[in-house]
Amino acid sequence: MKKRLLFVIDSLNCAGAEKSLVTLLSLLDYSQYQVDLMLFSHGGELQKLVPKEVNILKPMKYSHFTNLNILNAILYSIKKFSFKMLISRIKFTLKIRKGNYKNVEKARFYWEYTSNVIEENPNDYDIAISYAQSIPTFYVASKVRAKKKVAWVNVSYNLEGLEKQFQRNFYKKYNNIIAVSDTTKEIFATTYPEFSKKIKVIYDINNPKFITEMAQLNTIEYDQFDGIKLLTIGRLANQKGYDIALDACRKLKEKGYIFKWYVLGKGPLESEIKQYIQKYNLEEHFILLGVKSNPYPYIKNADIYVQTSRFEGFGLAIAEARMLNIPVVTTRFDAVFNQMIHEKNGLVVDVNGDAVFNGIIRLIEDQNLREEIINYLKHEKKGNIEEIEKFYQLIG
Repeated sequence: MKKRLLFVIDSLNCAGAEKSLVTLLSLLDYSQYQVDLMLFSHGGELQKLVPKEVNILKPMKYSHFTNLNILNAILYSIKKFSFKMLISRIKFTLKIRKGNYKNVEKARFYWEYTSNVIEENPNDYDIAISYAQSIPTFYVASKVRAKKKVAWVNVSYNLEGLEKQFQRNFYKKYNNIIAVSDTTKEIFATTYPEFSKKIKVIYDINNPKFITEMAQLNTIEYDQFDGIKLLTIGRLANQKGYDIALDACRKLKEKGYIFKWYVLGKGPLESEIKQYIQKYNLEEHFILLGVKSNPYPYIKNADIYVQTSRFEGFGLAIAEARMLNIPVVTTRFDAVFNQMIHEKNGLVVDVNGDAVFNGIIRLIEDQNLREEIINYLKHEKKGNIEEIEKFYQLIG
């Protein structure tokens, strides 16, 4: 009899955890497992890549309700003669408008105001997996019946004060907590030492065959540009250090380099980034391309992949660049040395614009170093699909 699994994640927009989950799902043995997938937001770019064997559950009633504009939400509530969802939605909206809250705070407010109107999952599972922090973790802990519950942690999750106490109550309900790197495990164990024995490490799974095949598809916007092509992939958020990238970009322009720095991603800082681009006349140099469901042709055709993150759980885009033999310049975030070897498969620099600028021009000007790095990348071990065996051991 097949084991019944549930995966829960916020969405399948094009980001690290989402790509990791889609890769994991593509490798599962569906003769042994019946798999449901629950999303809080449907229609993400990666949803089309979910294997056909996976049953994507219908949106929850509250998820559907929050997609209505406010007028239709009011009309819906009147028609149903039930105002609980409307009241929860209004309370949450008003709360987050009152201050500049961090994402972990917004997640807590969301759950505090809406958990009473989010229905329980009606099914019984052998294993239920929250594949991201915060809301998926709260949901699986509170709204799912399963013999075993597993929480994925794919960022450096260093909680303090009220947020630490609030989330502790959910992690208590999990049998295992999976960190995507040794550093992520250490940080989580420092935050919650009482859960240390529950924590295991399973790296984000990279399938080089899939990535290489996807890199051969699609035409891309910078096919005709002959200068230096830089690429960064990541949500337009503080974590990813786009202020550092923009500072380095401005310095490259001032020094007269012929380059374009392409960015794949969207997020809350988009307006602020565009203002900086306009202020320093970087329109021809720092180019926002939005989100692409297949980023691999962009990586394959870049000259240098640049990561300016302040923190990462693993750094999946770096791993993907390495698999496509693209030299990397990355900041020294917590987990960076889980995969980077300075001056072997790329350059690891300090977390500031000057250091990133110097790393980029070093790879531009030192052709011997660049060729040595590319040669090292070509002979480096590709991917880690053997991590799937750790997953099978986890779920028994």
